[in-house]
Amino acid sequence: MTTGTKRRLKWGTHADLAIERRPSVGREEFLDHMTFRSNDRPLFTEIFGPIVGLKEEWEDQGATPEELDFSAFRYRCEQRAHLPLITGRLGGHTPVTLEENDEYLITRDELGRTMKMPKGLATLALPQSHPVATMEDWLAIKSWYEYDEARLPAGWESAARAHAEAGRVVCVGMPGGFDEPRQLMGEEEICVSYYSQPELLHDMLQTMGDTAVRVLEQVAAAGVAIDLLFVHEDMAGKSGPLAGPSQVTEFIAPYYQRVWEVAQTCGARLFDQDSDGDMQPVIPMFLDAGVNCMHPMEPAAGMDIVDIRRTYGTRLAFYGGLDKHVLRRTEEDIITELEYKVPPMLETGGCVLALDHRIPNGTPLANYRFYLEKMWQILAG
Repeated sequence: MTTGTKRRLKWGTHADLAIERRPSVGREEFLDHMTFRSNDRPLFTEIFGPIVGLKEEWEDQGATPEELDFSAFRYRCEQRAHLPLITGRLGGHTPVTLEENDEYLITRDELGRTMKMPKGLATLALPQSHPVATMEDWLAIKSWYEYDEARLPAGWESAARAHAEAGRVVCVGMPGGFDEPRQLMGEEEICVSYYSQPELLHDMLQTMGDTAVRVLEQVAAAGVAIDLLFVHEDMAGKSGPLAGPSQVTEFIAPYYQRVWEVAQTCGARLFDQDSDGDMQPVIPMFLDAGVNCMHPMEPAAGMDIVDIRRTYGTRLAFYGGLDKHVLRRTEEDIITELEYKVPPMLETGGCVLALDHRIPNGTPLANYRFYLEKMWQILAG
């Protein structure tokens, strides 16, 4: 099925695309591997799973129920636990449906944005409007990002300790330094505002940083350990990042540094940034701000993990990096991709081998099976 087909989907929502893994790597092994302290066993996973429509394709090709939920496939990965601490937006509007037909769904979301999602083609809606264009707009919703005791719900301490005792990697998130303002303003407005109203972006990130720091200071005061601080940015495409080195240095890096310093007092060892696209122009700035792990490392955008490991060595761990598009080609192409990238990663560690994003439409089930078979042959060799 191509992305333009109007076929009714059995698995049409983001939740439907969730996959099952069988974690077999303990917390300490994962953290030691990703911080280059040990390299006993290579790590291998599927980060995101299928894109919308692929399950239907695979079902037509004879996939078993276990293959459709991915429990049939073997990986070697950790189990993560995300603490219910709220460092980002707390509050907002009640979402409402504005229009729905066979082609699309239009809603108003918690931020007050009009959102449109084409049915059968996507699982995430695209904003048609944004709530913030001026300082006055931001001040009207700033309270959503300020500190409140409700950001630490009852039971979070016992949950964190239970996760650590069970060998799960304990994770806490923070709002993106680019992504959160982008959600509020839109890509064009935030890029222009770096120059036209920098005080607005500084106030946004100062507020978000103050809140994240206060939340993490309470984690530290409670003696609760966290392992990984993560941030979602998605700030780049094939042509590079939407915020360049000077913008990262002036606006985003100080915000990262403040939060990461407190996360480290809680025991955090990994600062993981999620961004698609070509991040190479800004990798040095983010490393200086504390980031030591990135994903998903898209080859189609020039993110070659062999070259990046050669450049940054043990300063940067990552997961992903295997070209998802290769799976739609020949078995020889799959072999070439794996034989080029996997052996260098096996030598150095600090990497969870994985496809660089969701498995695209048009990927034959037979090719995915072959990819896993060949991967395990290399890992066992």
